[in-house]
Amino acid sequence: MTDRVISRPENDLPGKPTGASRTTLSHIMTQNDTNLMGTVHGGVIMKLVDDAAGAVAGRHSGGPAVTASMDEMVFLEPVKVGDLVHVHAQCNWTGRSSMEIGVKVMAERWNESTPASRVGTAYLVFAAVDDNGKPRPVPPVVPENDEDRRRHQEAQIRRSHRLARRRAIKESRGA
Repeated sequence: MTDRVISRPENDLPGKPTGASRTTLSHIMTQNDTNLMGTVHGGVIMKLVDDAAGAVAGRHSGGPAVTASMDEMVFLEPVKVGDLVHVHAQCNWTGRSSMEIGVKVMAERWNESTPASRVGTAYLVFAAVDDNGKPRPVPPVVPENDEDRRRHQEAQIRRSHRLARRRAIKESRGA
């Protein structure tokens, strides 16, 4: 399968490859990051996830982007004080002004000589905005390999589920 620039009639911006905005943030967890259980507070991890996703959204869109929603955040294992956490993020899908950013959270245990393990995943939706806070168009994302194409397809499924859920809730409220 060949990669190509995806264009839409409502958006003449040239596509950007997935790798152009891919980002990794790393942070050593300290005692200040802990919760009452003595592990790293989920909110600390969520902040790192939002920071990394925001960097990707800004890079991909070429300007300011704001968090519109966090579709899903899954914590797989606790993170501990001393762990070196790596937050890997990439743009999986784009709409007219929105982008889905996929995030993988990995932790290297400070006291073990084992490879980093996945401790969390998240999907966030960002909206590109102009200086007045109004939506602005974003370039299409161009998947570069089979894994990127899979993520792009799954992002479209998540989008259709978000829209269906929004419609169902609106209908249940009689609106």
